[in-house]
Amino acid sequence: MNTDIASIRKDYQKRSLDEKDVAPNPMQQFDIWWQEAIGSNIDEVNAMTLATVDKEGIPDARTVLLKGLDENGFVFFTNYESSKSKQLEEQPSCAVLFFWKELERQVRIRGIAEKISTEESVAYFNSRPDGSKIGAWASPQSWVVAGKAWLEQTFDYYLERFKHGEIPKPPHWGGFRIIPNQIEFWQGRPNRMHDRIRYTKDKDQENWTIERLAP
Repeated sequence: MNTDIASIRKDYQKRSLDEKDVAPNPMQQFDIWWQEAIGSNIDEVNAMTLATVDKEGIPDARTVLLKGLDENGFVFFTNYESSKSKQLEEQPSCAVLFFWKELERQVRIRGIAEKISTEESVAYFNSRPDGSKIGAWASPQSWVVAGKAWLEQTFDYYLERFKHGEIPKPPHWGGFRIIPNQIEFWQGRPNRMHDRIRYTKDKDQENWTIERLAP
C-alpha cells in the first residue's frame, strides 16, 4: 500500500472568481470558460464525467464527450441500448463534471437528460469518420459478448456490408441533451479557499439565482 498518497498536494493560485464578475446566465458563463479552455489547448477538453443512477438507486459514472452546446444544454451521443441510456430513461436526473486541471477549474452540472431529435442525431452521425460509424453498428455497448474476436468479426461484417454505399445511422444510436437546473463553477484558490459560484434555476424555470458556496 502506498502510504505517500496523503501527502500529495497542489496549491491552486492561477485565477479567482467573484459573483460580481460572472455572467447573469450560467450558459453564458460556461461559454466564457469554454472558450478559455479551448484556447488553452487542453487535451480532451470536451471530456466530461456523466453520473447516473439505475432503477435500484445505485450510482454509476463514466467519461463521455461533449459534442454539442447551446443555450438549452449539453449534448453527447451514445448507444440507446447501453447501460447509461437505460439508466437515463428510467431516471433522467443526472450530473456532469468537467475538470480542467490546467486552468484549476471544475464545472459541476445537475440537470435532466432527454433524447434529441432524430434529425440532430443523423446530422452529427453523418459528420463522423467511417470507422466510428461502423463501430456504432458493430458494438452492442455495455452488453456481455463472447470475446474480442467476436467484436472484430462483427466490425468486419458491417465493414463489408456498407463498403459500397453510405453508412446510415443505426436506429439504436443517438444523442441526449442535458438540460441544466444547477451549474457550479469552481476555481481553485490558495489554502483550499476555493471560489465556488452556483447558479440554481428558479421555480419559474426562467431565471437563475447566483450564490457563493463555502469551499
